[in-house]
Amino acid sequence: MSVDRVQPKLIIHGGAGSSLKGKGGAEAVRRSLHKVVEEVYALLLAGATATEAVVTGCQLLEDDPRFNAGTGSVLQSDGQIRMSAALMDGARQRFSGVINTSRVKNPIELALFLQTSDDRVLSDMGSAELLRELQLPLYDPLTELRLQEWIQEREGNFNRAMAGVVAEKELISESAGRGTIGVVALDHHGRLAAGTSTGGKGFERIGRVSDSAMPAGNYATSEAAISCTGIGEDIIDECLAAKIVIRVTDGHSLYSSFEKSFKEAEKNRRDFGAIGLTATGEIGWGKTSEVLLAAYHTGDRIGDTLELPDGMEVGTV
Repeated sequence: MSVDRVQPKLIIHGGAGSSLKGKGGAEAVRRSLHKVVEEVYALLLAGATATEAVVTGCQLLEDDPRFNAGTGSVLQSDGQIRMSAALMDGARQRFSGVINTSRVKNPIELALFLQTSDDRVLSDMGSAELLRELQLPLYDPLTELRLQEWIQEREGNFNRAMAGVVAEKELISESAGRGTIGVVALDHHGRLAAGTSTGGKGFERIGRVSDSAMPAGNYATSEAAISCTGIGEDIIDECLAAKIVIRVTDGHSLYSSFEKSFKEAEKNRRDFGAIGLTATGEIGWGKTSEVLLAAYHTGDRIGDTLELPDGMEVGTV
């Protein structure tokens, strides 16, 4: 295969956390993830760049109310929704993102615009001003399920550390989850990109910042690209995305980079997951949480990680 015509690869995630209750929950999530994989991979085959594919994939996942990003984002302790998103173009090694933005349908669109800005990471006030500048319509991402979830927690004085990883009626009282969405793509020119978007942990202190709009949770170079999900503070403490990418750049395989990083994480009792790709086409994932909601396209087939056993698990294809 010529250098300028690479087989595209794709992997996405819809969060990581506690186990899904029943087969219905797992199958519903699988259908949602596989549908996005099919649609985005078709774009890659049609010639879309890695960045274009990542943005489209993030938009589709943000628009799915089942996941904690965009529509369906969790509420913070004061009942408000504040979302964060980041995009990194690996070919240019350029990072952009928004932190605690509100009233926007697709936070990843703001991150995309900031790719060409001199100021590439904006907080809540800056994001609101950018929203006005771009004349994007105001949008309320609140769903009834997320509102009911917040009302239940308010009655219990927010005893849970965070909201459910997915929004489903049978899962609304489930134990803590860690909701984020992410997309990592390799295009036919061998370029990589990664995008990550989240509504946060849910019920958190006002102003808390997630890892999703940091290189700790979303990082890409010309060698590798990673998107993380899980407890943001754990991801930040490990600087997980950047750590894995650096290990690949230093000559390690994606599998060994994930394996070493997640063994360190398990030793430190971290709770998270990650997905990634390399420029050579390796697809990889890792988790210390019970469940990693991820799906991928190898070029020949679609697969997912929903049936992995509990506890630490690392894999590549």
